[in-house]
Amino acid sequence: MSEPAALFFDVGGVVLSNGWDRATRVRAVEKFGLDPEEFDSRHELVVHAWEMGQIGLDEYLARTVFYRRRAFTRDEFEAFLYAQSEPHAETIAAVKRLAAAGRWLMATLNNESRELNEFRIRKFELREVFSIFLSSCYLGVRKPDEKIYRLALGITQREPAESVFIDDRDINLEAASRLGMRVVHYRDPEQLMADLARLGVRPDEKVS
Repeated sequence: MSEPAALFFDVGGVVLSNGWDRATRVRAVEKFGLDPEEFDSRHELVVHAWEMGQIGLDEYLARTVFYRRRAFTRDEFEAFLYAQSEPHAETIAAVKRLAAAGRWLMATLNNESRELNEFRIRKFELREVFSIFLSSCYLGVRKPDEKIYRLALGITQREPAESVFIDDRDINLEAASRLGMRVVHYRDPEQLMADLARLGVRPDEKVS
């Protein structure tokens, strides 16, 4: 098996915490006293458009939270939303080792709204690690739709067999695998590096 040429990483749940998943939304409901069923229902109606870049954060919040007067401000809610992002420090350190080796194209492939995506890139200095950000808000399609993987391969001009996709969700790995990409189901940084090594991705190995 030849060494891969490109590594595509999910961000939320792998490199960073999930930015606005169910657990963080539950915390928002509790903190701001929202009706959980109403908020969840409104979120589900607009999250697809939000993560595909069809609407921005202002419209998302207008339709899920600020469709009526609240006892808190939009700035307070946005600050809470952004504060939910945290780094997976050991994973970032491992990914930096991969990037420093300079042997693989380092890319993200994730579902994220534009504002949150760009905040997380800046906040956690992901430009130092990744050379291209293939996010649903830019591509107009979300995982696990097969089209997003085809777009990622086309944009980077990589063949499926020379590419590895890393994600923490089985359903996202399935579509990539069907296309012929090699996949790694992320659980922790040690397991990630061990699985990558089995695929020929060894950042500490000298190349003759």
